[in-house]
Amino acid sequence: MTLPLSVFIITKNEEDRLPRTIASVRGLTDDIVVVDSGSTDNTLNVAETMGARVFSNAWKGYGPQKRYAETMCKHSWLLNLDADEELSPELAQEIRDLFAQGEPKQSCYALDIRMVLPHEDKPRRFAANNRVKRLYDVRQAGFKDSPVHDTVVVRNGSEVPVLEHPVYHRSFRGLQHEIDKINRYSTMQAEDMLARGKRPPAARILLEPLGAFLKAYFLRRYFAYGVEGFIQSITYAFARTLRLAKARELWLKKRGD
Repeated sequence: MTLPLSVFIITKNEEDRLPRTIASVRGLTDDIVVVDSGSTDNTLNVAETMGARVFSNAWKGYGPQKRYAETMCKHSWLLNLDADEELSPELAQEIRDLFAQGEPKQSCYALDIRMVLPHEDKPRRFAANNRVKRLYDVRQAGFKDSPVHDTVVVRNGSEVPVLEHPVYHRSFRGLQHEIDKINRYSTMQAEDMLARGKRPPAARILLEPLGAFLKAYFLRRYFAYGVEGFIQSITYAFARTLRLAKARELWLKKRGD
């Protein structure tokens, strides 16, 4: 039996990862919405074959794309997953239990997103994680319009519990894909910083590589991944520093105009 719940996913060239995402929610919902921003691979056909309703929308950033997807959903309760994420079977059951007595008590719930490396099937113990608001009543909450920060805002200020079981997050296909992704996203972050009038001071740029590495290695628990965790800590530090360097470059160019 499906729930009064819509699941929406934004995509671009995700034919290889989208099947896992859709398969993980098919038993929960009768409304899977895929909003695509110009795929040139087989993403649209994969989505339609697996029963999703597919819409195309020009890319204006993460927040605007997810806000558009919200309007395409049939139900008031929404679950957002990215195309590189999937519900664990335990989380799918936990969500089903939330709806067992009708609508959930809270208007929004956070999910525990746990990293899965390309060579892994599921998160290891002590996997790096991030808690984000993704299951919500659109009458009480919704995504911000920010092109960079895809964050759900709860309008009634109610408590946001974290569900116990994880989402599996396959953020990148390999190092080449990861670096390409860092390059694209850091440009968006830098442009957003400039638009908000923020200029990273030189001292912060000098300190960012070491600080970000230590944050990733210890606070994000990348040490638990051995050599791969060391590599991921370096790439995290690179990503955090690159966004600041690009923002400074944009600021210097603007100042010279």
